[in-house]
Amino acid sequence: MSSDQFVIVGGGLAAAKAAETLRDEGFAGRVVIISDDPERPYERPPLSKGLLLGSAERDSTFVHEADWYTKNDVDLRTGIRAEAIDKDAHEVVLAGGERVGYSRLLLATGARPRRLPVPGADLDGVHYLRTLADSDRLGSLLTESTRLVIIGAGWIGLEIAAAARARGAAVTVVEMAHLPLQRVLGDTIAEVFAGLHREHGVTFHFDAGVAELRGSGGRVGEVVLADGTVLPADAVLVAVGAQPNTELAEAAGLPVDNGVLVDASLVSGEPDIFAAGDVANAEHPLLNTRVRVEHWANALNMGPVAAKAMMGRDASYDLLPYFYTDQYDLGMEYSGLAPAESEVVVRGDLAAREFIAFWVDGGRVLAGMNVNIWDVTDDIQALVRAGYAGRAADPQRLADPAVPLGEVLS
Repeated sequence: MSSDQFVIVGGGLAAAKAAETLRDEGFAGRVVIISDDPERPYERPPLSKGLLLGSAERDSTFVHEADWYTKNDVDLRTGIRAEAIDKDAHEVVLAGGERVGYSRLLLATGARPRRLPVPGADLDGVHYLRTLADSDRLGSLLTESTRLVIIGAGWIGLEIAAAARARGAAVTVVEMAHLPLQRVLGDTIAEVFAGLHREHGVTFHFDAGVAELRGSGGRVGEVVLADGTVLPADAVLVAVGAQPNTELAEAAGLPVDNGVLVDASLVSGEPDIFAAGDVANAEHPLLNTRVRVEHWANALNMGPVAAKAMMGRDASYDLLPYFYTDQYDLGMEYSGLAPAESEVVVRGDLAAREFIAFWVDGGRVLAGMNVNIWDVTDDIQALVRAGYAGRAADPQRLADPAVPLGEVLS
């Protein structure tokens, strides 16, 4: 396999970890990473957390030291866009016409923020958060005199709200649902996050749509809601979700549906083309459904699985979806996948924001979230795995802090 050339399109965490695994696993062929981001691969969680708070240094976001790629004979090409895939020739076509041959190709093209489709959305001062440069720009604006309006009360929107409030900015959040994170967590746990942010001075406008953004001199100054309410704004952050970057795959004729469709080994409809990270909609052997997850752990762990599969190893991605957040004094980890309307069983104190919540269907635990309670992720994931295997838990034992999590199913 030393004469092979493995090409990775995309320059995020999944791409970097795939390249690292290829070398760690003894792949001796050429490895090429093609990224349209001018930076070397970095991790995204700090962009809405530590970097905005000022508690993390910019250099700490990078996956590897700058010389790692040279030392490990990885040809990292940044600031270059891949324009097409020529499947017949086994080549990636770059902007400018250069062709890069591959024996195996990994698509780790990630996702991009959904744009706000209203008049004025192209004004200066309207921000999205996806790249390190985006975080740099937003961070430079957050001062005690800044009036920041955030459109969207999902994870990114709330994390930025917390960071902005910590830096003294006045924060208003506009959300179409009745509560933040309602579609993900359901009413009971969504209320916890609403209360948390209100306590820290965030103003919410729920059940609210945006009609337009207005300003003068080409710069945003107001957010106009559908009911006519006008919100003054020095800056606007749009956080209304993301969409996978599937254009390369679609143009190449690969199966695409909310991401590049891949099997549990992350192989696409073409045996020599793989996908990992935010762009991959993968068959999950435990959940018995396709899953596309836009979280750090997915990129961290999918890249290595894809690398091993590219080398012909027996590899399957069966880890549970996992994500975390830090907002003010609240730290949270979530494992599993459950409809927001599932029954919620709570162990602990919601009011004190020290609890574990379980999303349950017919006694089966489908997801669990630990809030300001630590070192329980393995036990929660064991309960979720048991739930997806069809084993029900006694809800009274599940809710009882006196029963160790590891003994709930005993």
